[in-house]
Amino acid sequence: MVITIYGIKNCDTMKKARAWLDGHAAAYAFHDYKASGIDKASLARWVKEHGWETVLNRAGTTFRKLPDAEKQGLDAQKAIALMQAQPSMIKRPVLDLGQGKTIVGFTPEVYEAALAEK
Repeated sequence: MVITIYGIKNCDTMKKARAWLDGHAAAYAFHDYKASGIDKASLARWVKEHGWETVLNRAGTTFRKLPDAEKQGLDAQKAIALMQAQPSMIKRPVLDLGQGKTIVGFTPEVYEAALAEK
């Protein structure tokens, strides 16, 4: 099964993750969710596996620029709606290893361990 890495093309963390995958000869497909969007089912799966608090990038500029009213009362459904409307609010990268296993964010040691299991 092919690994899919989700993110935004020009993100520095994405560049590091893709360089790491290339350096370890890991075959992967890249899904730019800023250019191609992201479906609600994928977001719901990631939120179910990791929690919306992990998947929603609250430190990013896009989230910080939201009106306070939109930041209030956040829960999984509201976070999913925000991320689907503005994919740059999704923490990057999301590495889909298949079989319902994903990794949010990039840490070389975590990627190494995950690929060793594949």
